[in-house]
Amino acid sequence: MRLRIDHTTTYTYEKAATYALQQIRLRPHDTDAQTVISWDVVLDGAKDEARYTDQHGNLVDLISIEPGTQRLSVTCHGEIETRDTAGVLTDDRMVPPLWLYKRFTPLTEAGKGVKALVGKLGRDLPLDLDTLHGLMNLIADTVVYNTEPTNVDTTAEEAIALGHGVCQDHAHVFTAAARLLGFPARYVSGYMMMLDRVDQEAGHAWAQAWVDGLGWVGFDAANRVCPDERYIQVATGLDYSEASPLTGVTYGAGDNALFVSVQVQQ
Repeated sequence: MRLRIDHTTTYTYEKAATYALQQIRLRPHDTDAQTVISWDVVLDGAKDEARYTDQHGNLVDLISIEPGTQRLSVTCHGEIETRDTAGVLTDDRMVPPLWLYKRFTPLTEAGKGVKALVGKLGRDLPLDLDTLHGLMNLIADTVVYNTEPTNVDTTAEEAIALGHGVCQDHAHVFTAAARLLGFPARYVSGYMMMLDRVDQEAGHAWAQAWVDGLGWVGFDAANRVCPDERYIQVATGLDYSEASPLTGVTYGAGDNALFVSVQVQQ
């Protein structure tokens, strides 16, 4: 399947920024499941400073906001050829060793909620696909998909306590629980083509766990599926903070308003 992506992120600042440096993780790369046909990143109100590959193999643009800017816009558009690999990636660029992906983070801490969730699966579970599929479905039952406010700082524990969340929350809960079970696991950001619409309010997120003999296997608890040809992977990390589309620092701009427009279509 060939998918077309048009993604614009715009920040409007209360005052002109005196200085800002941002990391952009919005460039997909080739994997078993996708081939990048074309991809462009267009800046308005900023300029390129550097481009590099980070510790997780993500392609990163480092940009600085031009002095006096009150509006920053980052637009990405391109075409990706996708393939259904049942969520399995065997040739993904894995830079760090696997043990790094067993490390908990503040967003994926395994507290009482995660431990209770994993306890419902049973004891002495094998590190195999059946266990991970069971975990995905349990998370979907426990953390109901709901667009009521959670935010980028919502932890796995908080999402379980709330009993609802969005795809980012499902990915954090899955990552925390899979690590507790003994799997290396990571957070994934990207896109998904929805069957009922072209316009979306944001990109998508899911999780991957390492299964010996297979590689990285994706699990999207928000939709109870392993990623298929509707999915495009862009960045990975230990949690959202390391795979976020835009992160950085801004000085002198005061408050800001954020507008995001995403279109994913065949």
